[in-house]
Amino acid sequence: MNDALDPAALQVLRLMAESGQPALDQLTPAQAREAVRLGFAALQGPPPEVGSIRDLAYEGPTDRRALRLYWPPEVPSTRRLPACVYFHGGGWVVGDIPLYDNVCRLLCRASGCAVISVDYRLAPEARFPAAVEDCWTATRWIVEHAEVLGIDAARVAVAGDSAGGNLAAVVALRARDEGKPRLVHQLLIYPVTDLRGQTPSYQKNADGYFLTAALMRWFGDHYLGGESASATDWRASPLLASSHAGLPPATILVCGFDPLHDDGVNYAEKLHQAGVAAELIRLPEQIHGFISMDGAIPAARHTLERVGQVLGQALTAA
Repeated sequence: MNDALDPAALQVLRLMAESGQPALDQLTPAQAREAVRLGFAALQGPPPEVGSIRDLAYEGPTDRRALRLYWPPEVPSTRRLPACVYFHGGGWVVGDIPLYDNVCRLLCRASGCAVISVDYRLAPEARFPAAVEDCWTATRWIVEHAEVLGIDAARVAVAGDSAGGNLAAVVALRARDEGKPRLVHQLLIYPVTDLRGQTPSYQKNADGYFLTAALMRWFGDHYLGGESASATDWRASPLLASSHAGLPPATILVCGFDPLHDDGVNYAEKLHQAGVAAELIRLPEQIHGFISMDGAIPAARHTLERVGQVLGQALTAA
């Protein structure tokens, strides 16, 4: 292991290695979901307090899907707040709203804004572009129902980590193309932006840091159904969109020990080239997935507080 790793992250990696559990890419999707649920539950701290939580549902393209609305503490429910629509990570195969409860609570507290966590269909049961369609439909539903939800339809951001960051970037692109809803910011936490997986960080960080190159291929195969041609579709690889002009400003976080490091860096550069403001936050000492390990890696809460404050400033200034 590299000495530059956060010691807490290094300890997590050692515990994973010593557990004797098979790698996720050696499991079925159902087994991987259960392994992730149990594994992250052991790595998460007590839920931070928020003002209130409401479990809701939106009408997806094929069925009703869940939403969870987080309201910040000490904010009257009668006050109309800016909102962040959050898409969870998990390689489009694992993950759900409960797994990201702490993440959304922390973002809600730090931003002072409403956070709405979105459930979407997972692969391989529902392959690409099912997750895209669900997240797009959810975002539109949230904005259209802003008055009922108590949020400000003119101050809405999208956010997500890993596969969720990919979905947030794709939703922002589609909103720009269709002219609505108007989004004011995108928070992309170690996002997947190029599913071809050919960047130097895929080589450098291929093994040993929780997310591996092999696991990314496993996720991609389940999501795309083994159709490599789909990897060049901008809805799967937002870096490859024909234009990035006119997108909302972005905050992009990347980790040094992550195959997806270059995905985030390259997307920030693409936005800069298109004249879009993009703040790149580099955490050279961190591993992919660490924000979901707040009970074991103290930097997780510090980082979510940091990006939450940036998010809150962007939303309140809009």
